[in-house]
Amino acid sequence: MSTTREHSEARLLVPSLMFIALVVAAVASLGTPLITSVATTFHVSLDSAQWTLTISLLSGAVATPVLGRLGAGPHRRATILATLAVVVAGSALTVLPLPFAWLLVGRAAQGVGLGLTALMMGVARDHLPEGRSADTIALISVVSIIGAGVGYPLAGLLTEFGGVRAAYGLGLFVTAIAFLAAWRSMPVAPKGRSAHVDVAGALVLAGGLFLVLFLASETSLWSRHLAVAVVLAIVAVLLLCVWTASELRSKAPLVDVRAVRHPAVAGANLAMFVGGIGMYLLLTLITRYAQTPHSAGYGFGLTTFVAGLVLVPFSVLGFVAGKLTPRVRMRIDAPLLLAGSAVVVGGGFVLFAAARSNLAELFVAMGVLGFGVGSFSAAMPGVILAVTPKSETSSAMSFNYVVRSVGYSLGSAMGGLVLAAGTDTGRLFPRDGAYTTAALVGIAAMAITTMASLALARQRSPETNPTAAPTGAPSQGRSKSMTGSPEGRPEQERKEADK
Repeated sequence: MSTTREHSEARLLVPSLMFIALVVAAVASLGTPLITSVATTFHVSLDSAQWTLTISLLSGAVATPVLGRLGAGPHRRATILATLAVVVAGSALTVLPLPFAWLLVGRAAQGVGLGLTALMMGVARDHLPEGRSADTIALISVVSIIGAGVGYPLAGLLTEFGGVRAAYGLGLFVTAIAFLAAWRSMPVAPKGRSAHVDVAGALVLAGGLFLVLFLASETSLWSRHLAVAVVLAIVAVLLLCVWTASELRSKAPLVDVRAVRHPAVAGANLAMFVGGIGMYLLLTLITRYAQTPHSAGYGFGLTTFVAGLVLVPFSVLGFVAGKLTPRVRMRIDAPLLLAGSAVVVGGGFVLFAAARSNLAELFVAMGVLGFGVGSFSAAMPGVILAVTPKSETSSAMSFNYVVRSVGYSLGSAMGGLVLAAGTDTGRLFPRDGAYTTAALVGIAAMAITTMASLALARQRSPETNPTAAPTGAPSQGRSKSMTGSPEGRPEQERKEADK
């Protein structure tokens, strides 16, 4: 009986990992297409409604390193189930007829689920065969990105027919299914694991990240109260510096900062940060341009639902790239794939800057963006996990996702600032040329990402076997795959190293 159940759980594991990563990403991103509807339904300003997105990004950024550390310990299954229970409860709050403040509480609870993506990677690396775990980790990384493209059109359609509560009801439905899938398929962590959460460090990190995301979302603060914004930015930097210093001294850090300083990990996080700014900037520009009414002299005046359909090429080609990348990874080193992917995203910026006179051109630009983001996301874990032991998979990837969240927030804010600067006094919409200026900023960001990835490819030391080497240890040989083991290494040696 137990053997039959174990086979059933193993068969359900990969679909469950993919589904959970997709659901938490899609649900957390529901705030974007619903901002206008939330403002109308709850009679609040657009700035206030914007917090339905910001607060989920904030709670996700704070929860990710904490969950990553808990996921490295013996109670990973319980951590996953408890987190999904919080997400389900938050989803229920967004559906119930409660005041706006409770909607924000629910959105914050939904955002906590973003921290599960790194845990899904840890489960895959621990419980799947080496080759299959590499492919699965790559796809988990991809679906965590394209989840937004899946949720947008569905949320828009439900909003048009049933209102904002119906759209959030979709989140409640899929998160409940995700919880059941996790309950049925998630295995316990391997024996011998331990984890300690640095509560004080988590609070300092939360304060620093809150200020960073607050300053990124409240773009008007920079134009109306520059001195206040500068002071808050300085406080944010100081908090993050204090957190880094305390993590270096801690015997049980929330994030192993020493491992983060490894050239491969540091280079990958830098590429993720700058690349994230560019990727989310283009996603924001295309979506906003498509919804701009014709009265502005450009744009297509699309409804929320139709604008969501513009993201379909992003999701489809992103998934295709995610499926192809692990195969290409066998022939091309991961940093070179990052560089190539950054070039593809830069090509999407060029297309948008040069050709956006009809809707088909926006679809093409979005498809190019999706392919570049998909391959970039699939290649990223290969750089980090090649020098990371199995026990630290969740923690190492969680830090990378915090960096990604901050980059995405800054990309969105940067787009808002450039477009605001290009808006004439007394006008609601920016000049068409402001979109071209923003696209040039994105091209510069992707050029920096490309150069950082190429530098990483040149300077990167040979990869070590992550199942045997300590975090950040010097490399001993080139790994064959992204979870890697040196070619020709006897199977018995690998099993002993895993033990």
